[in-house]
Amino acid sequence: MSPSPDFTQIVYEVSDHVATITLNRPDQLNAFTGVMMREMIAAFDLIDADDDVRVVIVTGAGRGFCAGADLSSGGETFSRGGSDEIPEDVGVPRDGGGLVSLRIFECKKPVIAAINGPAVGVGVTMTLPMDIRLASESARFGFVFARRGIVPEACSSWFLPRLVGISQAAEWCYSGRVFPAAEALAGGLVRSVHAPEDLLPTAQAIAAEIAENTAPVSVALTRQMLWRMLGASHPMEAHRADSRGIMERGRSDDAREGVVSFLEKRPPSFPVKVSDGLPDIFPSYETPKFS
Repeated sequence: MSPSPDFTQIVYEVSDHVATITLNRPDQLNAFTGVMMREMIAAFDLIDADDDVRVVIVTGAGRGFCAGADLSSGGETFSRGGSDEIPEDVGVPRDGGGLVSLRIFECKKPVIAAINGPAVGVGVTMTLPMDIRLASESARFGFVFARRGIVPEACSSWFLPRLVGISQAAEWCYSGRVFPAAEALAGGLVRSVHAPEDLLPTAQAIAAEIAENTAPVSVALTRQMLWRMLGASHPMEAHRADSRGIMERGRSDDAREGVVSFLEKRPPSFPVKVSDGLPDIFPSYETPKFS
């Protein structure tokens, strides 16, 4: 296991090709702060730069996942937005939860949420750009923004309807009520619900299945394809990306290894690294700017 960087509000560890980010303010149910925001972004920067990391798990210390924004500032908690980043052409602070969600969205590795307890406000919206969400039986969820006099953040108005449908998203956001893990499962927000002691082992088993059997560059490209195509206007956009991807990957050393290892009935050892760069299969795609 690699040593953890010098973070104060998260714990970052890498073992067996899996990076685990643990939100680490257990006495405050891991309430979200500006420090936590910056440390999570820095952790995902480390993840993308480290070829040893193939999958990410995000969980919480203690009995909570993340209880939402730290409200210790009282009534002025939300008065400045959510971060200190203020683009000159806009003049308003960027939402801190949104900065985290966008960084997760851009991650080159699959991200699994192991939601071990209450996940409210930004505590649930930060999980939406993660790829797979597992919940403990003790988890509780709440899109509570309207009850705090604000609106959904962390890009959740884009992610949530795509994950659970507009009607379910609207009901949860309009009411702002907190609901149990069973309802999150029924509504399609989480993949499965587990006994507390089984949650992290299940997440680790899913991560190991990915890390041990797949080509990291193929997974990175697949992640981009699945998320970006959610906003495509026609399946032809997917066909173009598919065609470029098959051509680029099909002539790679990874493809040769994938076929030969299958024929030889042995585990694959894919040689191409994510840090070598990903082929551009979306030549017309541009990351929108904040403006």
